[in-house]
Amino acid sequence: MFRWAIIFAVVALVAALLGFGGIAGLSADFAKILLVVAVVLVIVGFVFGRGGSRTLP
Repeated sequence: MFRWAIIFAVVALVAALLGFGGIAGLSADFAKILLVVAVVLVIVGFVFGRGGSRTLP
């Protein structure tokens, strides 16, 4: 997920440099959304981790 956010950010930068404002804005928005989703998933993964080593004796 982080990889896709970085790819969209790079596409946004290249599009902005070439003068394609609409594509740059859209790519930047996708990058922001993917970054937020990825961070939320990482936090949820840390909070609700597997916890597999707790067994009753």
